[in-house]
Amino acid sequence: MRALVTGGAGFIGSTLVDRLLAEGHSVDVIDDLSTGSLSNLAGARASTDADLSFHRLDIRSPEVVELITRRAPEVIFHLAAQADVRVSVTDPVFDADVNLLGTLRILEGARGAGAQRVVFAASGGTLYGEPDVSELPLKESLPQHPLSPYGVSKKAALDYLVAYRELHSLEFAALALANVYGPRQDPHGEAGVVAIFAERLLRGQTVTIFGDGEQTRDFVYVDDVVDGFVRAATKGGGLVCNIGTGQETSVNTLFREMAVQAGVEVEPEYKPLRAGELARNCLDPTRAGIQLGWSPWTELGAGTAATIEFVRSRLVEAGEL
Repeated sequence: MRALVTGGAGFIGSTLVDRLLAEGHSVDVIDDLSTGSLSNLAGARASTDADLSFHRLDIRSPEVVELITRRAPEVIFHLAAQADVRVSVTDPVFDADVNLLGTLRILEGARGAGAQRVVFAASGGTLYGEPDVSELPLKESLPQHPLSPYGVSKKAALDYLVAYRELHSLEFAALALANVYGPRQDPHGEAGVVAIFAERLLRGQTVTIFGDGEQTRDFVYVDDVVDGFVRAATKGGGLVCNIGTGQETSVNTLFREMAVQAGVEVEPEYKPLRAGELARNCLDPTRAGIQLGWSPWTELGAGTAATIEFVRSRLVEAGEL
């Protein structure tokens, strides 16, 4: 398969690139390196066996359409995005520019290239808004009612995917991701609570928890998520599939378990809950099991341990631990 990955130097994208290359596929990566890093692709770029081409481009650029048409991928994995909810609130125009107009550039490129499919990274944390807790774990049949500009832009991108499927026979599959975590996650990002906890615990710094810490999230390991993307290259056409564990974990529980794993005895600092934060969130992965043959396999404890070890090795390598 000839694949193209937007956002391929990012946390999830680079892990997907490694998986695709390991399976013998040829891969083009588009990334402007605004949040991604070439260090995430260091192993892939150093391999003499890997059929990998890197293109530093903003997905909003008209050049993207020309590049995709020329490289003619069969499947495009579209992960590049403005992914910070708070940024979307303060600058919704920028958010829409990247997530909506950028997606349209990718779709136009896919159409010009005669691509078979676009696999889109949707947002399971914002797509369904704030439904009643009785609806947990959330199913794809719930109304799509995002409450942030970020969620709105990702939902609108889904609507465009449906339109391109109808107008141009461009197939798509969309994965509504829960809280993805694992090695390479940015500890300075907005949604990377596992990476943030790991770095601060290892550095002996104060860990901040907003609210009372009893808010819950559905934490799903990056390798499991990547497996969903690979499966969606040939399955789940025209569907949105939740990629999560179906299990809620409170922030307090996450912190306690990670503190033990890091070998640290410390209490977190609690601060007021941030505006707009969901009290509870959890996704039902049943459809992904039926349509993609996918299910999560990494237990949270094993995943957080792997993340802590990754962060520890990075800090040691940098001489900071």
